Amino acid sequence: MESYAVISDIHSNVYALRAVVEDANAKGVATFINLGDIFYGPIEPKETFDYLCGLDVITISGNQDRQIYQSTESEVASNPTMKFVLDSLGETPIEWMKSLPFDLEINDDIYACHGTPSDDLTYLLEDISSGSAVIRDEAEVLDLLGAVSSKIILCGHSHTPRVLSLSSGQIAVNPGSVGLQAYADEDPVPHTIQNSTPKASYAILKKQGNEWDISLHRVGYDHEQAINCASTRHRNDWMECLRTGQCS
Repeated sequence: MESYAVISDIHSNVYALRAVVEDANAKGVATFINLGDIFYGPIEPKETFDYLCGLDVITISGNQDRQIYQSTESEVASNPTMKFVLDSLGETPIEWMKSLPFDLEINDDIYACHGTPSDDLTYLLEDISSGSAVIRDEAEVLDLLGAVSSKIILCGHSHTPRVLSLSSGQIAVNPGSVGLQAYADEDPVPHTIQNSTPKASYAILKKQGNEWDISLHRVGYDHEQAINCASTRHRNDWMECLRTGQCS
């Protein structure tokens, strides 16, 4: 049976990643699709890379992967977390990130992008104009998909697990975030994402005949290890998000 575990938005949280991989393996799934935003965060970027290298994983780029290797000296100087990530990773992971595709047709049925097919900074399934994430109207989703005709559309970026069946017959799947269950952002408008749980999130796709069975999963892990890393890097905001899945 063809099957995949879909992961996204690890954000350097190797502790959550290990728990997700172990859970997927226990469910009989050993091949992973990684939708990007892999290393940016105050936890364990290099350890995350090393662990991923041991997996059977198909990976695309996320916006914050791109922002790591595109960062300027002034941006790094004003962002201690970015400096930590760059210092931790070193040359090999950065060159690997540069090689990642923006999007990818995994097979005849599955298409993967981080945000939308044309923009890694836009949420495909959520509207955040109100300051929090609400599901988009279907017409907006279809417009953002453009010419993509694959049966299964995988997206990340919003850290919000969701499965949306469309009138086109397509199914859009966001596996949620492995590594960070809440955050606040100023772009494109001030908004928060809150899952109200510290548990990691991922999705499993299993092909049954000509159809795909899609399931979302939550996995507990020792998030205190991640919190301790965030504390060491003086990221109190991350500590709260990791602990509660909410923004203080």
